[in-house]
Amino acid sequence: MGAEDGSMLTQERLEAFDEASTAELARRLEEDDYPSPFDSLSDWHLLRALAIHRPELILPYHHLVDQEPFDED
Repeated sequence: MGAEDGSMLTQERLEAFDEASTAELARRLEEDDYPSPFDSLSDWHLLRALAIHRPELILPYHHLVDQEPFDED
């Protein structure tokens, strides 16, 4: 699961993430391992969506999300 999967952020896609796939996403972001800036932006948006909807998965990678307080209400 990564930038190559497209930019559709669905609930099913977010629910499919586990610790291993989140670690791989974080590794790509940390290493800036992308053929284009658009791919990195896609992964960043995915990590941000995980931070909102599955925060327990991104706790070790919180530093990768340029986080401002957000309220989903």
